[in-house]
Amino acid sequence: MTHAIQSIVIVGGGTAGWITAGTLAAKLKNEHATGFTITLVESPDVKPIGVGEGTWPTMRRTLKAMGIGETDFIQQCNVSFKQGAKFAKWVTGEEDDFYYHPLVLPQDFDRTNLARHWAYAPSGQSFSQAVSPQETVCELGLAPKAITTAEYASIINYAYHLDAGLFSAFLQQHCTDKLGVRHILDNVSHINSALNGDITSVSTAQNGDIKGDLFIDCTGFKSLLLGEHFKVGFKSCKDVLFVDQALAIHVPYDDENAPVASHTISTGQSAGWVWDIGLQNRRGVGHVYSSAHTSEERAGEELLHYIRQTGGSVNSADIRKIPLNPGHREKFWQRNCVAIGLSAGFLEPLEASSLLLVEISASMIAEQFPAMRDAMDVIAKRFNRTFLYRWERIIDFLKLHYMLTQRNDSDFWIDNRDPVTIPQSLQDHLTLWRYQPPWHNDFEDAVEVFPAASYQYVLYGMGFYTQHSALGLSDAYQQKAVSLRHKNSQQCEQMRRNLPTNRALLNKIHQYGLQKV
Repeated sequence: MTHAIQSIVIVGGGTAGWITAGTLAAKLKNEHATGFTITLVESPDVKPIGVGEGTWPTMRRTLKAMGIGETDFIQQCNVSFKQGAKFAKWVTGEEDDFYYHPLVLPQDFDRTNLARHWAYAPSGQSFSQAVSPQETVCELGLAPKAITTAEYASIINYAYHLDAGLFSAFLQQHCTDKLGVRHILDNVSHINSALNGDITSVSTAQNGDIKGDLFIDCTGFKSLLLGEHFKVGFKSCKDVLFVDQALAIHVPYDDENAPVASHTISTGQSAGWVWDIGLQNRRGVGHVYSSAHTSEERAGEELLHYIRQTGGSVNSADIRKIPLNPGHREKFWQRNCVAIGLSAGFLEPLEASSLLLVEISASMIAEQFPAMRDAMDVIAKRFNRTFLYRWERIIDFLKLHYMLTQRNDSDFWIDNRDPVTIPQSLQDHLTLWRYQPPWHNDFEDAVEVFPAASYQYVLYGMGFYTQHSALGLSDAYQQKAVSLRHKNSQQCEQMRRNLPTNRALLNKIHQYGLQKV
């Protein structure tokens, strides 16, 4: 017998649990007067992992939809502005080896594929320099807006770097105070099922049974509901993406007014890469690596060497080891339970996909919220199909960063070029892109996690060659491309003159706040 879906129980907190709670509560509260409850149960003994302090520009929309002020968020979560990623030593491993994946699209990207003209008429500029002003902005350490720019508005597209621990606490307070989310600190001891296999309740040590109609598993790698209870299998992708360990540490600034990088810095190492994320009061630095290609001791030495090279000073005893298990569940929604965050899977934080997947998972549930139990199975099928596709495409995109390398200094980089480790879907795309640049219709899904522009930035940043068209370029196209590249140069100069530094803007936000929308 079908029944209305009124009670949502989220098991697990952290960023995944609280983003999900806030997204659902804001959407339901906006559309329905009463009749629903959202309860988040989290263990008081589990601390958030805090890996992946980078976000995508979607976070601006997510926070705004929850009714969160950007000024409050920046002031309370140690936030800085992120405008993309700089990949150093991924192509040749030399000191001058770097390229950018900015967050702004190439000029006129909806209508004009400037990749053709960039390859046809080289100017000595990198691809991202030629088609976007953001590499210039990042290299100068500039912010994406001014103090007079309203909250969540931008002069140039941006996301955030944030302190994951502070962010979880901030979201918790907002969700409970403003959105009516019920918060229970307790340990789940048992999961109770109905005759049809649905979860009816979770038993807790201090609060008894907590009943629900829809259960959301945000229990991290443990995957208590989807993995342990429903026995949904895990599909590893270690055969494609080799890194399976991380070493992380906080690096203080020498000076409270030290520059704050406007981008994530990802620097290739012998068997992995180091992330470097600048927050307001510290850097978050870590080394993700393949345990099959190096030892923990060697990885730790490379991490400390990087920190010394970049002017940091730390105690090696403060390094935290975090085991990673790259891959995802075979399905994400089983009966009346859906997994979000680490309980659904994990991929290395190379392109900040972890929080992005949390956001778009919570958003899809909110947008297609099942009114009745009968409708849930239809939505579950759609959700599983959509997110299996998204996980596969993210794996392809991350692998692209590795398999285009020219590095021969270690087995790690050489093994990443082995065709056996490259998904067929990615190989097919590369065959196509040898003859024509990536474009919108190259992908099956209308809304891709990483659009064609992202593939262009990585491909041409890493020296991939697309042959010139045998049909040549029309005069009209060349004139349009020249005009757009001139426009890009003008924007670079305007932003160079008018944008404050990342540090200067953050200081002003603490002093004055941004204008409310």
